[in-house]
Amino acid sequence: MAAPKEKDGRPGKPAGKESQPLIIAKTAAEEQRLKLERLMRNPDKPAPIPERPKDWNPRAPPEFVRDVMGSSAGAGSGEFHVYRHLRRREYQRQDFLDRMTEKQKLDLDYQEKLKENQKAADERTAKRKKKRDKLKQKKLMAKKSKLEGKTDEDPQDSSSSSEQEEQDDEAEDDADVPSFIMGKR
Repeated sequence: MAAPKEKDGRPGKPAGKESQPLIIAKTAAEEQRLKLERLMRNPDKPAPIPERPKDWNPRAPPEFVRDVMGSSAGAGSGEFHVYRHLRRREYQRQDFLDRMTEKQKLDLDYQEKLKENQKAADERTAKRKKKRDKLKQKKLMAKKSKLEGKTDEDPQDSSSSSEQEEQDDEAEDDADVPSFIMGKR
C-alpha cells in the first residue's frame, strides 16, 4: 500500500490542503503582518486572546523554621549564600506588602473622593431644585394675586372681564383646532 500523495507529489500530506511557503519575518512589523494574514485567512475561526497575567504573589513565610541560622562561629562557607537567598526573599515579601498597602490606601482615597463628589453634586442639585420650586411658587402666587385683584376691582368690570375670558377661551379653542387636515380633501 502506498501513502496518500498530494498534488505536488509529497507523501504523508493530506490531499485537501495547499502547502504554504515558509516565510521568515525579519522585522516586528512583518511578523505582525504575517500573524494578521494568518488570522484573516479564516475569519470564522475565533482568535486566541491570552488571559491577563496574574499578579505576582510571594510565597508565604514558613510557619515553622527547622534550620534556624545562628550567630555562632564556624558556619560553613555555603551558609552565607543560603542566608543571602532567604534575606532577598524576605525583602521581596516586605516590598510586596508595602506596595499592596499603598495600593489599598490609594483605592480608599479614590472611593472617598468619589463619595465626596457625589455628595457635593447631590447638594448642588437639591439647592437648585429648591430654588426652582421657590420660583415656581412665586409665579403661582403672583398669578393668584392677579386673579384675585381682577375679581376685587368692581362687579361691572367682572362681567366684562368674564365676557373677555370667554372670548379668550374661544380663541384658544380655535387655536387648538387645525385650520386644515392633512390627507383629506
